[in-house]
Amino acid sequence: MSDSTRTWIAEILGTFILVFGGGLAILSVGGGDVVAIAFGFGLSLLIALYAFGEISGGHFNPAVSLAALLDGRISVETFIQYVVAQSGGAVLAGVAILAASSRESVASTATTPGAVSAGEAFLLELLLTAFFVAVILKVTTSDKFSNSAFGAISFSYVAIHLAALPLSGASVNPARTLGSALVGSEFTDFWVYVTAPFIGAALGWVFYRAITTESGEKPLE
Repeated sequence: MSDSTRTWIAEILGTFILVFGGGLAILSVGGGDVVAIAFGFGLSLLIALYAFGEISGGHFNPAVSLAALLDGRISVETFIQYVVAQSGGAVLAGVAILAASSRESVASTATTPGAVSAGEAFLLELLLTAFFVAVILKVTTSDKFSNSAFGAISFSYVAIHLAALPLSGASVNPARTLGSALVGSEFTDFWVYVTAPFIGAALGWVFYRAITTESGEKPLE
C-alpha cells in the first residue's frame, strides 16, 4: 500500500471516529449534557489522533487541512484528497449512526445555531476555529509541546464544546457538519458551518505566523 493511500485511509478512519463517537455522545445524553458531549467529542478526537495521527498528520477536519496548506505543510493535491477523505469519513459515520438509530437521531446530532442567530453562530465558529487552528499549528511544530500535542489539541476541542455547544453547536469542522446534515437531512443554516471554519482557519494561520518563530519547529507533515 502506498504512503498516499495510507494517509487517505487514515483521514477517513480518523474522521469517522471523531464524528461517530461525538454523535453517539449526543444521543447517549439526549443532547442535554454539555460536559458529556464535550468530552465525547474531545476524547473521540484523542482516540483518532493516537490511532492515525502519525500516519496522516491527524487533520480529520478540512479547516485544519486548509491551515496546513497555507502553512506549506501539504500540497494543493493533498489538501483536496484530505477534504474528500474527511467528508467521506464523516458521511460514513452518519450512516453508521443511522444504522444503529434513526434519521431523526442523526438529525439531532447536526450542528445548528442554538441560543444565537445564524450571524452570531458564524462569528463564533470563525473565531473558535481560528483559536483551534492556532493551537494545532503551534503544538505540532514545538519542541517544548510536541509530546503533549495530541492532548492539547483534544482538550482544546473539549473547551470549544464547553464554550459554544449550546450557542453555535461548536462544529469548527465542515466535514462533521456535512456528515450529520447529509444523512440526517438537517440543513438549517448549513452555510454557516461550511464557510466560517475555513475563514477561521485562515485567520488562525495568520495569528500563528504573526507570533511564532522558526526556532524549534518541526512541522508534522
